[in-house]
Amino acid sequence: MANERATAGLAAGPRSAQAWRIAELEREVRELRRTNTLLRTYVAQRLDAGPHHDTGRPRTPAPPAHPQDTRRPAGERPPHRPAPHPAPAPAPAVVLRCLGPIEAVVGGRPVDLGAPKQRALLALLASAVGRPVACDVLVEELWAGSPPPAALSSLHAYVANLRRVLEPHRAPRTRPTVLRTSGRGYLLERRSVDVDVDRFTERAALAWQLQDSGDPHGALRAFDQALALWRGPAYAEAADSACVRPDGARLQELRLSATEGRCAALLAAGAHEIAVADLEAFVQDHPLREYGCELLGLALYRAGRQAEALAVLRTHQRRLARELGIDPRPALQRLQQQILHHAPSLDLRPPLAAQL
Repeated sequence: MANERATAGLAAGPRSAQAWRIAELEREVRELRRTNTLLRTYVAQRLDAGPHHDTGRPRTPAPPAHPQDTRRPAGERPPHRPAPHPAPAPAPAVVLRCLGPIEAVVGGRPVDLGAPKQRALLALLASAVGRPVACDVLVEELWAGSPPPAALSSLHAYVANLRRVLEPHRAPRTRPTVLRTSGRGYLLERRSVDVDVDRFTERAALAWQLQDSGDPHGALRAFDQALALWRGPAYAEAADSACVRPDGARLQELRLSATEGRCAALLAAGAHEIAVADLEAFVQDHPLREYGCELLGLALYRAGRQAEALAVLRTHQRRLARELGIDPRPALQRLQQQILHHAPSLDLRPPLAAQL
């Protein structure tokens, strides 16, 4: 196009060609100035925006640099920043205390569970948390085999009352999430309920694990935490019920074993005198438990009371023969011989963790 214009200008004469050339140069100068202005504006915008390519989308502000990043050599990787932890799972809506008289905590506050039979109903359901209990079984247990004609209506009323107590903020006509209907019975939803029975068994299992790994102090803390949950017989309001007795007996055996485990941890930690005091009371209440008697004999020996240790073992031997017609287990017979001969194996040895 420019060549065509130049040819036309030359054809018009020298002066016309010169005027045209001057006009063309002035136009080119104006174009260069405009381009230069646009280029400066563009470069300034790019410097302000940073090194990222412009994609036409709104720019996201860069996060503030770490204070140490300003002096990091080129090519060095930035310090590792751990990914944020996921949000913890929501806590159960209701905390049930069943190792003693039944108690419930809703939203961090104790609640009134109402009349004795209503409390007994909650204890029955708590003993089978996560499993449905048929209405017929609940009626039979609550009224000890002699339910009145209106027993089923009373049961439904107790359930309605408990639902209001356990879910005070549940909207009307919405399904309950704690005490649910299941078939022809009711169940406590495990995901919505935290039961102290579970915490007791977990802490006791941890304590025995720590004991086996050679950490008597850690085991002692875990045993104390587990036993502190007990306030009386498990599921106290329904302890005599046929469907609760097996679990109550199981939990009581675990409680006694945890008490013996705690005393064994005391001995392993070198607290002989404390162990003696606790074991004397324990053996008096449970004279036929051989492991408790064995621990008491060892505790007395380590406390420098050899004669009393032998007396405890011999008294236990006579009681077993008189009441059960049996001999002590081999471990007690062996302990008696070791005490008589001051066996070095009875002396306190440092925990495994202290030897490593």
